[in-house]
Amino acid sequence: SIPVVAAVIERKGRYLLGRRPHAKRHGGLWEFPGGKLDPGESWREAAARELDEELGLSLVRLGAVLFEARDAGSPFVIRFIAAEVDGRPEAREHSSVAWFDVDELRGLPLAPSDADFVRSLGASRPPGGSAHGSDGDP
Repeated sequence: SIPVVAAVIERKGRYLLGRRPHAKRHGGLWEFPGGKLDPGESWREAAARELDEELGLSLVRLGAVLFEARDAGSPFVIRFIAAEVDGRPEAREHSSVAWFDVDELRGLPLAPSDADFVRSLGASRPPGGSAHGSDGDP
């Protein structure tokens, strides 16, 4: 198994996602940002590195593990972990980044493990605003 961190960044009831580049596995689908842990790297170190590389964000705090899923057809086991960040996200490795509320997430074309996580959020979460996904801060 190859461990993968997915940072769940929520602000004002909206979640930050990136659209995977078309040339990669699950290309064109939306995902929570993150990536594989390097050998000897902690979950926090991996999250900090990936958020800086992918989005230009600084990790402030890595919180609770919210969900874990095996990516079907791959050796990846993805751990969705609450993350608090500083900065304004830029699409450095994704084709685009945007903020979505829970209802919008449910209608997005998501990578399979990300879709499993979104289904796990349940109806008890606050729905957030009604605006459509947008770059920058929610």
